[in-house]
Amino acid sequence: MGIPTRCLAQLGRLSLSPGHHSIAFTPASFVATMTQIRLASTSKKDAAGGKSNAQRMKKKTVEKKKKTRTSFIQYDMRDAIQFSLCDAMRYIRAFEVGRAPTSSKYEMHVKLKTLKNGPVLRSRLRLPHPVKTDVRICVICPPDSKYAESARAAGAVLVGEEEVFEAVKDGKIDFDRCICQTDSLAKMNKAGMPRILGPRGLMPNTKLGTVVKDPSIMMKDLVGAAEYRERMGVVRMAVGQLGFTPEEMQRNIKTFIDSLKKDMAAMSDKISKDIAEVVLSSTNSPGFPLNGTFRNPNSDITTRDLSTPS
Repeated sequence: MGIPTRCLAQLGRLSLSPGHHSIAFTPASFVATMTQIRLASTSKKDAAGGKSNAQRMKKKTVEKKKKTRTSFIQYDMRDAIQFSLCDAMRYIRAFEVGRAPTSSKYEMHVKLKTLKNGPVLRSRLRLPHPVKTDVRICVICPPDSKYAESARAAGAVLVGEEEVFEAVKDGKIDFDRCICQTDSLAKMNKAGMPRILGPRGLMPNTKLGTVVKDPSIMMKDLVGAAEYRERMGVVRMAVGQLGFTPEEMQRNIKTFIDSLKKDMAAMSDKISKDIAEVVLSSTNSPGFPLNGTFRNPNSDITTRDLSTPS
């Protein structure tokens, strides 16, 4: 009995031994192979292409950069709803119901096909039916000269040099047009008038004919005349009052469009401008694109209906 008991005790000690752990065996086929990869420095040039990685990445970024447009966005007007002149006036008058015929104005917007940084159109014309006849005119000339006397007699609201300069600097610009006599041109520029009158479109300009020898002669042409200027590829100008008849509007619009075409044709051959869209609106109405016709033959509205107060 002694020998079996000693064997059982040895077996028990082996099963309770604290330092005994099993070792797992993993086949070599299940171990991932690790390979060291060395990258070339970006400061060294590629032997094949002669360019570094940084240069290649910079080139790709430049290629993906969006190109700047050199012209204004144009839309295909063939898919747009367009109106005849009488139909556009009919809808515009509906927006102006209850207003005085002389308080609201018809406005023409002509969108051009032109470059963004190209020269702009700017001119003055006399419409067959003037829109605004109560034009307030300022004349810059020597106050004691004969030109000042003739300008006051012609109806100028403000005449002189220092008097005009101080009024403008104080913000009292109570005139719609400004004419400068040639002898006062240097004083006007020295007084800083271009900075104030220029952004308002009131600065006398030799090209526009507002810097003249005799201002009284020019005043007769300014009464009833209208100025227009291209801004952001669009030329805007008032072409009529709400009380104008369709026939009067037609003559004014034709004169305006003909003047634009004449100005575009007078530009250099290297400068291309063309009319893309013509829109008619009013003081309180949205714009209605015109299709170039006077009256829709299928319309039930007559020109007599559009000639009465709204």
